[in-house]
Amino acid sequence: MLMAAGVPLSFATWQALLNNFAIEAANFDGASMGILQSLREVPGFLALGVVVVLLWMREQTLALVSLALLGLGTALTGFFPSLVGLSCTTLLMSLGFHYYETMQTSLTMQWVEKERAPETFGKLIAVGSFMALVSYGLVWLAFQWLQLDFAITYVIAGCLTLIVAVTAAIGFPHYAQKAVQHKKLILRRRYWLYYALTFMSGARRQIFIVFAGFLLVEKFAYSVQEIALLFLLNSAFNIPLAPRIGRLIARVGERKALIFEYLGLVVVFSAYAFVNNAAFAGLLYVIDHLFFALAIAINTYFQKIADSADIASTAAVGFTINHIAAVVIPVLFGFLWLVSPAAVFLCGAALAVISLLLSLNVPSSPAPGNEVARRSGIPLGANS
Repeated sequence: MLMAAGVPLSFATWQALLNNFAIEAANFDGASMGILQSLREVPGFLALGVVVVLLWMREQTLALVSLALLGLGTALTGFFPSLVGLSCTTLLMSLGFHYYETMQTSLTMQWVEKERAPETFGKLIAVGSFMALVSYGLVWLAFQWLQLDFAITYVIAGCLTLIVAVTAAIGFPHYAQKAVQHKKLILRRRYWLYYALTFMSGARRQIFIVFAGFLLVEKFAYSVQEIALLFLLNSAFNIPLAPRIGRLIARVGERKALIFEYLGLVVVFSAYAFVNNAAFAGLLYVIDHLFFALAIAINTYFQKIADSADIASTAAVGFTINHIAAVVIPVLFGFLWLVSPAAVFLCGAALAVISLLLSLNVPSSPAPGNEVARRSGIPLGANS
């Protein structure tokens, strides 16, 4: 919980300031933003490297080191307002962020019982959302009242994350793991649906992270203060709702949760394509963000079908698969944005339809040997 709180102190600040910093200080256009965001996802694509690092570093230690790198990269961001400079600091920040997220997912699935996992993932989102709310509030105060510049704000945020990393390293012991994890890459055919859902989730996330916020700043001229308040609103909703969504997933199952998520995203992305009202665009942004908590269902689905020793390696493989689309989409869609922003979001709606079709294959009661829904008694997936 403490480490989860340390992440948004840096990442939420970085994200809240990025569009304004890129446009106002670095003179970015849509193509430049697409290039930067694709580079940001490269460490996620290389999350397979976690398996190599784990040969000589325990997962809990790697999580702490990654958290520190996230803080350091954020602290340096404001000093380099150019495409090259932002690319370098972003890669450092992103390396810490993505390797930490891989370890958080892996450790949570290992440390927490399957019955409690959906609610625990929800609580982690709620903790992160609370600290994100604090971060957005501090960003708003920094620019509205204290008149701080981008560089100082980034330094403060990064240093706070570094303090959390040091505190977690000193104040807590190394916890025992229930199963020794494989120190090699694990790819199993029976996990194919998890891989496919993870890939499409990465594509969906990029539409939101890269282009929804950019739409608000470029088309509707949202200021730093307005973006921070909007992010603050997102976090305020997540604090009470995320644990409840986790409990709901535990009650209704992953299949129904994912179907509901992707039906909603088809509507939201289609609306983004044609919105012409600044307030309505902001409302869509909030609704879009709320759907993220339902993605817990992908992780808990995998936890139910996986062998215990596969979790760490498959979490790394999953992050890499998630970021295949993340590396490609920002660049391609960034150039598409120059032609038609609406087309970007219509493509997002099409991706949501594909995700919806995949979610229909999630069984009502996932388990080893029951990884994919069966039709007429014939399994759709292989069990090897």
